[in-house]
Amino acid sequence: MDNNQPIIIKRAKRYATGHHGGSWKIAFADFATAMMAFFLVLWLLSSATPEQKKAIAGYFQDPVGYTESASPYVIDLGGTPTPAPDKTLNPEVQNLPDDQDRSKLSPEQAEDIADRLEQERLELLLQELQNKIDENPQLQRFKDQILLEITQDGLRIQIMDAENRPMFDLGSARLQPYFEDILLAMVDTIKAVPNKISISGHTDAKPFAGHGEYGNWELSAARANAARRTLEVGGYPEEQVARVVGYASSALFDRKDPFNPVNRRIDIIVLTRKAQRAIESGQGAGVPQAEPPAPQSAVPAEALPQRLNVFDDGPLRLQR
Repeated sequence: MDNNQPIIIKRAKRYATGHHGGSWKIAFADFATAMMAFFLVLWLLSSATPEQKKAIAGYFQDPVGYTESASPYVIDLGGTPTPAPDKTLNPEVQNLPDDQDRSKLSPEQAEDIADRLEQERLELLLQELQNKIDENPQLQRFKDQILLEITQDGLRIQIMDAENRPMFDLGSARLQPYFEDILLAMVDTIKAVPNKISISGHTDAKPFAGHGEYGNWELSAARANAARRTLEVGGYPEEQVARVVGYASSALFDRKDPFNPVNRRIDIIVLTRKAQRAIESGQGAGVPQAEPPAPQSAVPAEALPQRLNVFDDGPLRLQR
């Protein structure tokens, strides 16, 4: 007898035991990022000075006004905050008077503060240039020909001839390509401060072997002017050049050997306010020292003021 009863097969439903997607990972990453940002803000608030907190609050309250009032210079950032003695990384730096106390300062005290800030500015610029020379492979090859020092007239940058590496063609004001590269590499750093510059050319004591109407005086002046044109091609503002002058062999670098190649040099001085005033008043600034003292070693980065925004771009627009 045939069995026509249907056969029913039951299968148990099995559920997947694998992962349910990666969305939880994205959520966890967002959470970790938010926590990191939160603790970073807490750390900044605990280490910032009251002046820095005030500046940050001012930016968020009025971003447009804050931007318009900011200084356009990289090194001289403008503003007048006073670092707290227990917060600054350079405890030797004295606090500056706040805005309420400035009106009580005598002209002599105000001038002293301006001179001190100016000195800090030039030291920072020296360090920036020294770092650029050390880090730039192209400049590093010629570092023996570049001398940086702080003088009474400002920061002096001397670029000198070497025996087998002259800056100009013989008896000419035509720059060698490597000398152009040195000047162009320094433009951005020099123009970052509002100080004007003075450019001077120097020759050795060897008489110029040309026609009688052209000598070392004309040659040194032409070379200084060629250096000026190169700086301006690199973006240096023309109005920031206070003076271009030639000294011939009247201010030798090496008096003991008047024919030493180092006597052939270009001096670029980032001027102090006093030196600039002397030039603008027609009194002139001091003639470059014949035998300058040993160059000052680059100021250690950790010893420099960390508060670059202490420079007030108002009364400190230095030039010479």
